[in-house]
Amino acid sequence: MARAAGLGFARGLRGGLRGGAMRQEAAIGAGEGRGVARPLAWLAGEFLAERSRWPLWLPVLLGLGIGGYFLLPMEPPVWLGAALLPPFLGLAILAGQGSALRLLGIALVAVALGFAAAQLRTATIGTPLLEKRIGPAAVQGRVIEIEARAGDWRLTLDRPVLARLSPEQTPRRIRFTARAAPDDLRLGDIVRVRAVLRPPPGPAAPGAFDFQRHAFFEGIGGVGYAVGRVERVAGEASVRADFWIAMDELRRLVTGRIRAAVPGEAGAVAAALVTGDRAAISEETLEAMRGSGLSHLLSISGLHMTLVAGTVFFCVRFLLALTPLALSRPIKKWAALAAILAAFFYLLLSGATVPTQRSFVMTGLVFAAVLIDRVAISFRLIAWAAAIVMLIMPEALLGPSFQMSFAAVLMLIAFYEANRDRLASQRRAGPLRWIWLYALGLAITSVLATIGTTPYSAYHFNQVAVYGTAANMVAVPLTGIWVMPLGVLALLLMPLGLEGWALTPMGWGIEAIIETGRVVAAWPGAVLAVPAMPDLALAALSLGGLWLLLWRRPWRHAAVPAIILAMASPWLVERPALLVDDEGKLAAIRAGPARDAPLLFTSGVAARFTGDVWLRRETQERRRLLPRSGMGVDEGIACDRLGCIVRRDGLTLALARDAAALPEDCRIADLMVSLVPVRRRCPSARAVIDRFDLWRDGAHAVYIDLGGGPQGIRLDSVRARRGDRPWTPVRPASRRR
Repeated sequence: MARAAGLGFARGLRGGLRGGAMRQEAAIGAGEGRGVARPLAWLAGEFLAERSRWPLWLPVLLGLGIGGYFLLPMEPPVWLGAALLPPFLGLAILAGQGSALRLLGIALVAVALGFAAAQLRTATIGTPLLEKRIGPAAVQGRVIEIEARAGDWRLTLDRPVLARLSPEQTPRRIRFTARAAPDDLRLGDIVRVRAVLRPPPGPAAPGAFDFQRHAFFEGIGGVGYAVGRVERVAGEASVRADFWIAMDELRRLVTGRIRAAVPGEAGAVAAALVTGDRAAISEETLEAMRGSGLSHLLSISGLHMTLVAGTVFFCVRFLLALTPLALSRPIKKWAALAAILAAFFYLLLSGATVPTQRSFVMTGLVFAAVLIDRVAISFRLIAWAAAIVMLIMPEALLGPSFQMSFAAVLMLIAFYEANRDRLASQRRAGPLRWIWLYALGLAITSVLATIGTTPYSAYHFNQVAVYGTAANMVAVPLTGIWVMPLGVLALLLMPLGLEGWALTPMGWGIEAIIETGRVVAAWPGAVLAVPAMPDLALAALSLGGLWLLLWRRPWRHAAVPAIILAMASPWLVERPALLVDDEGKLAAIRAGPARDAPLLFTSGVAARFTGDVWLRRETQERRRLLPRSGMGVDEGIACDRLGCIVRRDGLTLALARDAAALPEDCRIADLMVSLVPVRRRCPSARAVIDRFDLWRDGAHAVYIDLGGGPQGIRLDSVRARRGDRPWTPVRPASRRR
């Protein structure tokens, strides 16, 4: 219903926004004459003068509705989003033409549409989550995804059957790693294995990446590892399965022939670029590409899809231009259609992952614009692409791939739009000037794309590649001019067995890209570590960036202070004094009251993934351990084998590792944090966090905020941030102490 309403809403959008503009301007002029405050009149005038840009805010309004849905602390009634659409649509229709109410109604329809789309997606794509760890237990299901990795396999099973679980409790899909599996395992096979499974892990800290929500929208309700070998039971015989089996076999065949023709790391990267198989790329290469800002080249995205489609488009158009057809037939449209078909084949060959699907939608719209004689690259086109993606996959709004892709594209289109006349005047330039302009264009493109994606890289990955622009100025031209066109040629030559003619020189280009990554990553200060950025700062930065890019008049510069403040927020916000993981295996205490004081960990090896997330969010290179028993006091921290006592700003925090520490700590602590259950009263404690709270509410963060109230202690937890949603485990309510 939400998507159908979106089509009707889109048809009436342009007329509703344009109607009555002259009457509104007259009203503003009259308001000024009657003494209406000049700033308000100026703002209204600026807004009306930008009316041609109003449709560009459609995806932003959709995003507000989607974001509002995901921010709710509990799941709203399933009918709420659909119920909001009719009254808002009625307001937009019944309000007088050109009135502010009509504009408000249109905006509310867009927000409600985004909200309804997110609700619909949750209701149709979600899955039950495992409530607790199970196994080793018998598991049987159909293989729908195979990822061969160094030393093991990662398999995703559809329609699993789990011992001791009813169909209503069984997730739609499960994912697990296995050390042994049949070499000829293929999609559609029914397999049986004994495995240990558990719910997808929640955020490692309040505000950290929510893998549980990510898995929910992929339909994955359990993750784990196999105990023993994966055994094939039978093959799946269906039209759909046969198609995807054929595509999987083709993908494996192409990957194998690429690696045979191009050995080593270059072949592994070539396979990643053509088929999306990154399994053979070494960790050393991955780290070098991350440190140099080139990791985006290893994941099939809009850049790769555009390069493949663009190569086909220009080659087909060039070849047709050599024939008499160029005089009487629309060869440009024929080339655009060939580009769309090539992009669709590339989508299937690369595994049709969600980011690749989104890239195909964006690329397809560009060439569809050519088919209907519209401008291929424009803000309106990107606005519609974003709207379509958000209506189909609302959860994509929260992911780094969506955010970084559209941020880079918006920056480039804004630059192109501002310099369109200047660029058009250079079309008849000579060859040498064309080379200079191309080099300058690559440099500007790299700089703008880096600026656009840097905030999102800082938010999601807590690091920024300082020299990414320099690396991309070498790697992106190599990829666009040399590597990807040769990859397309290799696919065309593969049926003839001549792919080596294209793959060998393609490997030379990839080796140059890898070497560029290694050299740049080795430069001093190549990676800038960034502390965790608040969610509110990212929202302010995104809206500020949109305000700056989508409007044209001087009022758009009002967003600059908000953008600067949001970028500085990681170094301004308060940091937790203590962190505890959700399983009670790891805790970390800040070494002192200063914001930049390091975290001291209870263990050097426990909860490795969680500890790595904490280090990254704190920009800390390694774990520093709390004082051992008998080492005395360090920065107000005293520890023994039972736990630690922290004295900070007149408060006493107790961290108990053993139940034997509870009788004494409960008499002196203002805050009691226990990695074991607390089954007694703690008379001195203003707050208590124990093993039950961690199990129920997830990882906790503790802040010392003497100005925030009489308690002086502020608690935050994963559950407090996320609320009770379909992708969060169901836990009993907290008990009082």
